[in-house]
Amino acid sequence: MPPGSRKVAITGVALADCGRVDDATPYALHAQAARRALADAGLDRSLVDGLASAGTGTLAPVEIAEYLGLRPTWVDSTSVGGSTWEVMAAHAADAIAAGHANAVLLVYGSTARADIRAGRRTGTLSFGARGPLQFEVPYGHTLIAKYAMAARRHMIEHGTTIEQLAQIAVQARANAALNPDAMFRDPITVDDVLSGRMIADPFTKLHCCIRSDGGAAVLLAAEEYVRDCRTAPVWVLGTGEYVSHVSMSEWPDLTVSPAAVSGRLAFERAGVRPEEIELAQIYDAFTYMTLVTLEDLGFCAKGEGGAFVEKGRLKVEGGDLPVNTDGGGLSAQHPGMRGLFLLVEAVRQLRGEAGARQVRRPDGSAPQLAVASGTGGWFCSSGTVVLGR
Repeated sequence: MPPGSRKVAITGVALADCGRVDDATPYALHAQAARRALADAGLDRSLVDGLASAGTGTLAPVEIAEYLGLRPTWVDSTSVGGSTWEVMAAHAADAIAAGHANAVLLVYGSTARADIRAGRRTGTLSFGARGPLQFEVPYGHTLIAKYAMAARRHMIEHGTTIEQLAQIAVQARANAALNPDAMFRDPITVDDVLSGRMIADPFTKLHCCIRSDGGAAVLLAAEEYVRDCRTAPVWVLGTGEYVSHVSMSEWPDLTVSPAAVSGRLAFERAGVRPEEIELAQIYDAFTYMTLVTLEDLGFCAKGEGGAFVEKGRLKVEGGDLPVNTDGGGLSAQHPGMRGLFLLVEAVRQLRGEAGARQVRRPDGSAPQLAVASGTGGWFCSSGTVVLGR
């Protein structure tokens, strides 16, 4: 085939053990997720000639390749925060389409929860700042505070209410209740969210993501491998990526996320309109991330996100745009850079394999189109992937 002409599918997805995993290393979680994803695809490890990984040591893809017994001829170690995996998926799809790789494994593992608990026990936690961040850290700008400041700006400019933001956490928990692997499944109410401990005004605890251990893997492969797979292919239709800022002072508008650019590019390249999307997996380290990303992906107009998320619209059961169907980072799992989990859940939904949380069309069939959009840093980066059956 001419370079750039091959179609690319996601042929295998898997999660490693997630939640509270006190007896595994990040490397073990990488290996567990990778084995499960290859088994899901039904492809032999020898066919994998590409590897993308980030988050371990200083030579992430080299270390992980050695640990997994792989010798890839194409690697990616792009690290742009939570959106890393959508960006890596875009790079991998481009490489496969161009003939530079045939099957690329994206794999991640983290003991974020276990590590911070160990650090507290031993007193080894330390935080510092270099580069541009050194100019903001002395003023107390934690990561949470940066998101909170952006949320407050949206509330001031567009009238978004704290109750509307709380609805996002409530609906994420309702979806998590349908997911046996979610870390938190008990129902919550808007009052529960509002009455929680204040973390960074206006965010109380339940506006913020959980902290967990876990891992995930996604295998992308060229179209000629699809016939040998045990699962139905989910095609990569379009991707987009964008980086915005690292210093808050360099962010032009705190009410516009970088998904406004990555999403536009992904939809244009896929030839798909937002109104055709049947479910969305959106990075949700904080409730405001979900709201502003929905706006910037084009599901509603700027400033209308508050009204959009009301009345159960994001729920699997009864929602007209189910969002974060596994419970998201707010309730299911959040082991650091969670973007890979968005792709896993989107693929499972499109394949009709999500069990009690399965989104269905009126005729009972699985959906045809989904979008996964990751955000990194404090709205520093974004990657968006449009997927279809």
